[in-house]
Amino acid sequence: MTRSERLLMGPGPSNPYPEVMKALSEPVLGHLDPEFIALLDETNDYLRTVWQTSNSLTFPISATGSAGMEAAFVNFVKPGDCVVVGVNGVFGTRMCDVATRAGAEVVKVEEDWGRAIDPQRLLEAHPDPALIAVVHAETSTGIRNDIAPLGENKGGALLLVDCVTSLGGIPVLTDDWGIDIAYSGSQKCLGVPPGLSPITISERAMEHLIPTPQSWYLDLNMIKDYVLGDGARAYHHTAPISMLYALHAGLETVLGEGLKETWARHQSCGDYLHEQLPELGFDLWAQEGHRLPELTTVTLPEGLDDAQGRKILLERYGIEVGGGLGPVAGKVWRIGCMGHTARIENIDRLLTALKEVKSELC
Repeated sequence: MTRSERLLMGPGPSNPYPEVMKALSEPVLGHLDPEFIALLDETNDYLRTVWQTSNSLTFPISATGSAGMEAAFVNFVKPGDCVVVGVNGVFGTRMCDVATRAGAEVVKVEEDWGRAIDPQRLLEAHPDPALIAVVHAETSTGIRNDIAPLGENKGGALLLVDCVTSLGGIPVLTDDWGIDIAYSGSQKCLGVPPGLSPITISERAMEHLIPTPQSWYLDLNMIKDYVLGDGARAYHHTAPISMLYALHAGLETVLGEGLKETWARHQSCGDYLHEQLPELGFDLWAQEGHRLPELTTVTLPEGLDDAQGRKILLERYGIEVGGGLGPVAGKVWRIGCMGHTARIENIDRLLTALKEVKSELC
């Protein structure tokens, strides 16, 4: 089985859109070339549409989603600030780590893995936090946390949201939901290889931008002069040209299909998968009513070995499925259905393979 024949159904990178692969082979321009600057500006406009925002400071961080997370915290959290963080999986836990390293007083609002966090618990966790942070689509559990009630009732706090696995796959309404700071990753529902982290910052959040953050590379004070420059751009770092070509092509593909249509395609694929899996003995694990269509978590049928099952899927069928993390390692599988991979024919391939693997191992 060659790499080009493999179908990624795990929580990591989705197969890129064909237009993206073509874009990656284009000749490389200089990062201050006027033609590249025009492409960057257009990419940022596309991102505003996908984020559903008018935020001026909307652009791709030149690193993966974890760098987007770090940029979101170090630019807005000062030592001693109170930060309320929702934790119901790996990435909520990681938020706590990043906030602590920025010197924050972290108030955790924990929920069992596989269950959504009640927004009211986040709002009542502290009387006057500087920032409330939560993961919209928790990649480790397949859970969607509600965001709109937080934006409506956040008071003076900034609202920071991890949208790594949600942007482009399910509705993310940045302005309507009152999100102040949000970041994502290129490799999930946008159908682009990993390497970029789209981020968007509200004008309200910009009023709280720390003058000298702990990170030089992620300092938005300097980056914004390159991203938002009029005419000559302030040099900050060399942009990853080919990756930005790829993101531009991926966003063109999403918007060419239509954002609502892209959401609907992910939802229809998720609904189909959720309907079929229990019939094969793979029970849905995430809380009903909060299950992600783009990342489905299931418990394994009795007798099906986690590692052996995933090895057979990969080596024999070319299908990569993600294993469980933390307390559900070895007990849960995470099945991605994102970007170009989100097609009914791919789900049928997966279901056929699962049926055969189960018959062999159970």
